[in-house]
Amino acid sequence: MNIVWLRRDLRVEDNSALYHASISGEPVVAVYIATPQTWAEHHLAPIQADLIYRRLFELQKDLEHNNIPLIYAQAPTYNEAAQMVADLAQTHSASRVYFNKEYEINEVARDKRLVELLDAADLESNALDDKCLLPPGSVMNKQGQYFKVFTPFKRAYLAKMYQQPWRVTKVAPIAQRAVWHDKKVTPWCLESCFDYPRESSEAYAVDTQSIIDQLRAFDSDGADGYDQHRDFPALNATSLLSPYLAIGALSVRQCMARLTYQRELPLTGGREVWQSELVWREFYQHLIYFEPKLSKGHSFTPWGDNLLWRDNPAFIEAWKTGNTGYPIVDAAMRQLNKTGWMHNRLRMIVASFLVKDLHVDWRIGEQYFMSKLVDGDYAANNGGWQWCASTGCDGQPYFRIFNPTTQGERFDPEGHFVRTWVPELANLPDKWIHSPWKSPNAKALSYPAPIVDHKSEREITLSLYKEAKETNDGA
Repeated sequence: MNIVWLRRDLRVEDNSALYHASISGEPVVAVYIATPQTWAEHHLAPIQADLIYRRLFELQKDLEHNNIPLIYAQAPTYNEAAQMVADLAQTHSASRVYFNKEYEINEVARDKRLVELLDAADLESNALDDKCLLPPGSVMNKQGQYFKVFTPFKRAYLAKMYQQPWRVTKVAPIAQRAVWHDKKVTPWCLESCFDYPRESSEAYAVDTQSIIDQLRAFDSDGADGYDQHRDFPALNATSLLSPYLAIGALSVRQCMARLTYQRELPLTGGREVWQSELVWREFYQHLIYFEPKLSKGHSFTPWGDNLLWRDNPAFIEAWKTGNTGYPIVDAAMRQLNKTGWMHNRLRMIVASFLVKDLHVDWRIGEQYFMSKLVDGDYAANNGGWQWCASTGCDGQPYFRIFNPTTQGERFDPEGHFVRTWVPELANLPDKWIHSPWKSPNAKALSYPAPIVDHKSEREITLSLYKEAKETNDGA
């Protein structure tokens, strides 16, 4: 038989490892191994754990339609999971083990360990590039180096994507079902074995047809106007597909195929902007591959690690709980805490506020997001936080600092989003909705005054960043 080790690729359609295992003509067994200890170390959000849990039941059904059993097991850590897969391959005399590559440092080490164990047992391994449409190393500049700025990366990426053939793959029918006899690893114990903390993800469908339908609906109803409406959190104007991309229930290839199908290329308008968002995800995956230090908590820029942080515990708690006195920030954080999701414009606003108004280390925000997000993806989350902190590759210039009040006024002008998530302000006139401390009735509101003055903190930030850069330049 062939064994396919599934991780963040929880789909049958357009799964390179499953596809290549299936075309061999041999029986195929899919294996999923939860790693609670490593998940906890990586701050996996309980709501994303629940999404994975629920998705596995649907994945089992999809695999059964293709005559492929899904084996569920648990191991504390990545290393022990790799050992388990190698042991299963030996026990069952597997012809080969297939898996799709991941590019973060711990995942790379895990897969290297698996290959070493299989080589020692004289077993074959097949590692596939599947997470990105164009894998790291395939999009390089004229000097043969990886891109450090997004716009030229996107230009080269799209040129290559349009020029070379690519397709969404489908699993070949499996004629003979694999026979599984293993007393140590039972075929299916998900319901009784899964012991990582979970919070309900019921707001997100997990069956394949619903996910595909959501992609199609966005393509037909939302993509063309995406550029006009995407920045307004009160509107239902984004795809909401990021949770499925994060766990691999949907691939970037599937999204690109749907977005570009029978369309004149290059894309324009809303489709071009949404395509850019997909390419940003690819860009951050490429960066993680070429810069392992990003997986170790380091800034991309050399001077970023020189920044001095204040990390006031009271400020951090106010930010986490949505009690900073800045309505757009508080509404966004309450949305995150309640739903496990946050609108992209708001992610930038709250990240800028934490780092540049409260002078809190961006890593604290990065970790908190991962612990809450249903769509938590390490590379994208790290890239976004470092962009906002101005320490990343192609980051926002440090002297550009979001003003939380004017951001709210611009992107939630009538306060619909704020009123939804900050009910204390529901009856406040539009004039004061983003600056309630200026309201004549401010003292009567059951809502905190701003914990800091943005104008003053902005000047402090400029000084701190200038000092960090000068320290590095003088080193």
